[in-house]
Amino acid sequence: MTEYTQKRKDLLHIIDCAIAAVSPESAMHAALSLDGDILKVADVKYDLSEFARILVVGAGKASAPMARALEAILDNRIQGGMIVTKYGHGLELKKITLTESAHPVPDIAGEQAAHALLDIARGATQKDLAFCLLSGGASALVPAPHHPVTLDNKQTTTRLLLECGATINEINAVRKHLSEFKGGHLAKVLEPATVITLIISDVVGDHLDVIGSGPTAPDQSTFRDCLDILTKYDLNNRIPGEVIKLLKDGETGMAPETLKADDSCFNRVRNVVIAGNAMALNGAANAAREMGYAPIIVNAAMQGEAREMAKCLIREAGEACECRMDTNPPICLLAGGETTVTITGKGRGGRNQEMALAAALELCGLSRYKERISLACVGTDGNDGPTDAAGALVLPDTLSASGAQNLSARQHLADNNSYAFFTDTGTILKTGPTRTNVMDIAIILVDPA
Repeated sequence: MTEYTQKRKDLLHIIDCAIAAVSPESAMHAALSLDGDILKVADVKYDLSEFARILVVGAGKASAPMARALEAILDNRIQGGMIVTKYGHGLELKKITLTESAHPVPDIAGEQAAHALLDIARGATQKDLAFCLLSGGASALVPAPHHPVTLDNKQTTTRLLLECGATINEINAVRKHLSEFKGGHLAKVLEPATVITLIISDVVGDHLDVIGSGPTAPDQSTFRDCLDILTKYDLNNRIPGEVIKLLKDGETGMAPETLKADDSCFNRVRNVVIAGNAMALNGAANAAREMGYAPIIVNAAMQGEAREMAKCLIREAGEACECRMDTNPPICLLAGGETTVTITGKGRGGRNQEMALAAALELCGLSRYKERISLACVGTDGNDGPTDAAGALVLPDTLSASGAQNLSARQHLADNNSYAFFTDTGTILKTGPTRTNVMDIAIILVDPA
């Protein structure tokens, strides 16, 4: 076994442990416990005998295992419901209907599913307990366009926002204002039922109004914010006219705003985050420690352009190399969050692959330390951009300092074609659907001199 083969195995093991740490089923069982009729949800108790029915609605890449765990806990107490997940992420359920739709660009199956969920919600009464299972991906999986916006309009708008480098907060602000499901609207439809929303967070800061575009949370953004976002990214002349009309109507009060904190619909709603990126980072740190590395979390809120974040991480690795003595154990630097990519090329890739390729090029500038650094950038959901990869590995021999290979790497990066580069070098990372989603993690292994 070569040294680099061992580094590959170390990185893959740490990734596996990080993803296992945010298992939706484990998170559900940790947050919920049932003793007779008393259900305990994160230290708050509910007497289930007081409710006529228990209903379940929800959406997200982790919603299937969340639903399966809820069925295991409540069993026949569940009267029915429906969850929506991404194609290929489904699981067999007993009491809850499961359907699949497209992500990140919505499709007709998602629109139909959103209206089916709203129909279930409309039937809820004051005597009902409704669980909403929410995780990353929900914004795209359940589009419910607000008139006059159509599904085609939302698809176009989504693509443009994804390509321009907008943050998830900005993308979801616009999505909420084009939707009859998001921005607290689901909570309004469920009123006056008691609502418990269990959330696996995929946003930095775990902001309730951003995760899944906050269907049961009060929204802090406005129509004016959405118009400012379109102006910021120079999209006003590219966004469909129906979208612009709705946003301008909303700004002048001719279209209803998203639901705010003073609305009565939130009086009986409780939003509970049961898992997030910090848990994945801790899982990675524990695994690294058991393998003999000294783990250091250097950034728990990665944001901004993937290429710029790559420079920051490699700078951290270089500084770690300068500080290491031969007698010290190897270091495992960890970072978590979600970067963005401004797409200017015609290639394929995702933010993690882009960050890994940029990091590989940065490593060429650290010739003194290059042999001591290995890294991985991975999406915890197993899906990085419009590809079948979760991310990529960078080993000391992934990119040599030769002019030809260096030039090829730069050309691939310029064309946003990181997927092809890492496929060719054999360091593309494919996990398949993980059925969880807590953003991304970056792992950098630094050996002593």
